[in-house]
Amino acid sequence: MRTTAWARELGLRVPVVNAPMGGVAGGRLAAAVHAAGGLGMIGMGSAGSAAALRTELAAAGEGVGIGVVDWVLRAEPELLEQALAARPRLLSVSFGTDLSWVAAARAHGIRTATQVYSADEAKRAHDAGVDVLVARGAAGGGHGTAAPELRPLLDEVLAAVPIPVLAAGGIATAADLAAVLTAGASGAWIGTRFAACAESLLPEPGRRALIAATADDTVLTSTYDIAAGLPWPARFPSRVLRDPATDRWAGHEDDLRTDHAARVELRSRAADPATAPVDAGRGVGAITRVETAAEILGSLSATAG
Repeated sequence: MRTTAWARELGLRVPVVNAPMGGVAGGRLAAAVHAAGGLGMIGMGSAGSAAALRTELAAAGEGVGIGVVDWVLRAEPELLEQALAARPRLLSVSFGTDLSWVAAARAHGIRTATQVYSADEAKRAHDAGVDVLVARGAAGGGHGTAAPELRPLLDEVLAAVPIPVLAAGGIATAADLAAVLTAGASGAWIGTRFAACAESLLPEPGRRALIAATADDTVLTSTYDIAAGLPWPARFPSRVLRDPATDRWAGHEDDLRTDHAARVELRSRAADPATAPVDAGRGVGAITRVETAAEILGSLSATAG
């Protein structure tokens, strides 16, 4: 398949990164993606901690990257210390405006990445010394913005900065991968397609839900973040599979903020694997069975250029 200069520099056989999905992308998945020729990432999401990172690093071995959330990192400085000490292949910090972590990573010789949603954000990250940018479109699963769509965003970011740019948001097939590489991306940052794979941390009910879902079964909402009291910035709702809770509250999040009983009920729902929210992008329809990470990378690269 087609490769890129960025992928060759990192020694990747396939220009694909598994997105560092919190609660899904653990050490086992990162190791499997690494072994299959992609860049495996451990994800520390809303519940990320230094202790959790140590556990997943032990399962991953060497050669993987780490992705963390800006506000989680600021709440637990030890998480950054642990990430730097691990000397990951790539350190990604997103969903915030503080880029002071970049200098610390560069001082340790660690490559850096962050998600961007506009040319202005891309220029700011480039000026701060970030090595590779992730242009993340609205179709992606989990937290992100409601706009813009990937292709115009990718074109805008590529025109704005001279550094490698990875494409993210709705990429799930070899044709999707080929399209973003042809457009100039240095690789793809893929989450949902890996979420149901054999090596992920996702509980079995979540896997079954992803396999059964189509693109029309996803919705952008802050429902579960509000219920949990998590300090996600308002501009970053989460794309999840529709369920009775999102049917009730998506679009009515302000009402949820004042309904204590409903928030308690939603927290209980989220704590049960059988009813917990499942992050999913609009590429979810490409998931038809549980596959290994190697099978997914093989499928993505089979006809991607």
